[in-house]
Amino acid sequence: MDELDKLPNIGTVAARKLRQVGVETPEQLAEMGSREAFMRLKLLDPGVCLHMLYDLEGAVRGVRKNQLSDETKRELKGFFESLK
Repeated sequence: MDELDKLPNIGTVAARKLRQVGVETPEQLAEMGSREAFMRLKLLDPGVCLHMLYDLEGAVRGVRKNQLSDETKRELKGFFESLK
């Protein structure tokens, strides 16, 4: 288990993918933000879904994704749809 694995919503597979796109630490993820990290992941895996964006935002905030507000989820969904 590494530092990324300790973040809410981030398991072994997500941590590995984050490392592949240059995110090695929770601090790097927080500095980069969920949207930038998601865009990098999307370049690696075009099939990455909206729930990964929720996972990343929750990880940045230190909460489970189900604790994100409806407003935050709407904003993230709008961002996700803008990338299509």
